[in-house]
Amino acid sequence: MRFIVSTSTLLKQLQAVNGASSSSTVLPILENFLFEIKDGILTISATDLQTSMTTTLPVESKEDGKVAIPSKILLETLKTLPDQPISFSVDDSTFSIEISAGDGKYKLSGENGEDFPKIPAVENASSVTMSASVLSEAINKTLFAVSNDELRPAMTGVYCQLSPQHVTFVATDAHKLVRYRRLDAKSDTATTFILPKKALTLLKSSLPSDDVHVSVEFNSTSAFFRFGNINLICRLIDERYPDYEAVIPQNNPNKLIIDRSLFLNCLRRVVIFANKTTHQVRLKITGSELNISSEDIDFANEAHERLSCQYEGEDMEIGFNAKFLIEMLNNLGGDEVLLEMSTPNRAGLLMPQSHDEQEEVLMLVMPVMLNTYA
Repeated sequence: MRFIVSTSTLLKQLQAVNGASSSSTVLPILENFLFEIKDGILTISATDLQTSMTTTLPVESKEDGKVAIPSKILLETLKTLPDQPISFSVDDSTFSIEISAGDGKYKLSGENGEDFPKIPAVENASSVTMSASVLSEAINKTLFAVSNDELRPAMTGVYCQLSPQHVTFVATDAHKLVRYRRLDAKSDTATTFILPKKALTLLKSSLPSDDVHVSVEFNSTSAFFRFGNINLICRLIDERYPDYEAVIPQNNPNKLIIDRSLFLNCLRRVVIFANKTTHQVRLKITGSELNISSEDIDFANEAHERLSCQYEGEDMEIGFNAKFLIEMLNNLGGDEVLLEMSTPNRAGLLMPQSHDEQEEVLMLVMPVMLNTYA
């Protein structure tokens, strides 16, 4: 089997799918790309058995075939080559590969492409289409709140609720929760599934900047994302997601509106002086004044700052983990944010003060008890 392709074109496609490959000692072939040529079209696949990515590109070739090529050595070689035609010659019996580029020749050992794991195909799937910008925004708004606790596998992914009215994405680690809802993306049928973190991270880095449509297909075990010449297939997390609606407080009479960047920068400063374990900051609101303070008794550190705000409700004091608040404010858009609270021991709700009519963003942060330092 022999084919010719541009180095820059090939490198771009390999980098797009490389994240799905795996350094597996049990299945060493997972450290390879699968190259499969049919009718002058090269399909490149990478997988770790849970998540797979494929991409296609035209090449000059008169014959069909397949071979598994070591991913690391191929990528490192292509990165050092200038943009030029590069030819691959594969021995169909030994799967040895010779690469010719300009005056250079490079030989490496491949493996039988037939031994490469089969990439799952779409079967009995439902589908929904959404724009790349909507999907990208949903991932950006939720991925940071996903749990890393393998003992609670349901929370290690993003929960997707599709309905004829809207599409909702939810992530939580039990300390913070994000619900991102799009009213301009809808599904004919109502269904739910949990997408794993790795697949969403790969999707986030692969989605194009131009606003193309992404086809999302799903069945009981897998989800399939198609855009441009890229396909991403991932196994769904087969767990029951917690009833997140039950933890969202409905009656929050105390409403604080404040400039997002001022609040964010203040928290970044004040948390430096907070306890390094709890990262606790105290928010004391009286009238139109917000006092933010922190303290680390062990090192006699403390910080106090005062900000102007708009506040409606009773004067109150509440403690939060500043790291969580900072993460949320970093992932919220808009100039001003709204923090809704009920009592010092109930969760606070953070959201943009103004937002696109087609989206709803709600972030929930659990309080920390103020008597842990005083």
